[in-house]
Amino acid sequence: MPELERLRPEHAPALLQFERENRAYFAASIPDRGDDYFARFDARHAQLLADQAAGLDIFHLVVGDGGEVLGRVNLVDVADGSAELGYRIAERAAGRGLATAAVHAVCSLAVAEYGLRELRARTTVDNAGSRTVLARTGFVSVGDVELSGRPGIRYVRKLRDADSSAARSLRRVQGIGSADGLRGD
Repeated sequence: MPELERLRPEHAPALLQFERENRAYFAASIPDRGDDYFARFDARHAQLLADQAAGLDIFHLVVGDGGEVLGRVNLVDVADGSAELGYRIAERAAGRGLATAAVHAVCSLAVAEYGLRELRARTTVDNAGSRTVLARTGFVSVGDVELSGRPGIRYVRKLRDADSSAARSLRRVQGIGSADGLRGD
């Protein structure tokens, strides 16, 4: 059963493999990270961990039974009870509800563990999968945005204490480990 884990230093090799294996898949629906991302991966990973330690961002990985990274769900620009949600799921794990379950799980953590009251998200208009995940997880469209020259949509989700218990139940049903199974916190 996949587990949701906070980003740790030892995740670097599996995370880099995940990004490399899925680069073309991701680039079909979201802006590509570029060659520099891969060339400077170790330094970038260290910076992400430093930003997480400083409370600026919170990074999560969806990790499979064999330690492989199946996805990432991040909360960035954490401030004043709010953060921006971003996520990506491996091509081989897409279409099975994993993104929806992982976003629900992070919404639960956002309330119960991180004290957040609101999450924001953005996606391109042509990314139907991402728009579906956001709708299924309670995000509401609040306007248009341009993302790397492409038309996009901005979303917001108000968080409530009830999100905490509801998401725990969904994680068990959808295959994301329970809150007790979270490692690295």
